[in-house]
Amino acid sequence: QVQLVESGGGLVQPGGSLRLSCTASGSIFSIPHMGWYRQVPGKRRELVATITSGILNYADSVKGRFTISRDNDKNQVFLQMNRLQPEDTAVYYCNAGVVPTTSPNEYNYWGQGTQVTVSS
Repeated sequence: QVQLVESGGGLVQPGGSLRLSCTASGSIFSIPHMGWYRQVPGKRRELVATITSGILNYADSVKGRFTISRDNDKNQVFLQMNRLQPEDTAVYYCNAGVVPTTSPNEYNYWGQGTQVTVSS
């Protein structure tokens, strides 16, 4: 079994910064894909940023403000969020495509989510 645990959410004023972290644990052989998504009540979960085999992808709304990075040795992914705006308020979810030690297939996992609130 694989678990994703996020941390780093909270309340921040507009223009401020937060750094989200996500750590994958369990019987992991490799993690080809990691990313961050977000969701507000009543709306679909949307992509924020992903990193797949070193290729970065960002939603247009966060380009130039957010930066995704990985620590492959520690099975971690980070999201540095700068110049936060009220519309960035959401629950942020870590996502990972994991190849476990027990199977050659890749499986999709989600973290429990961490709340980010941008408000004065």
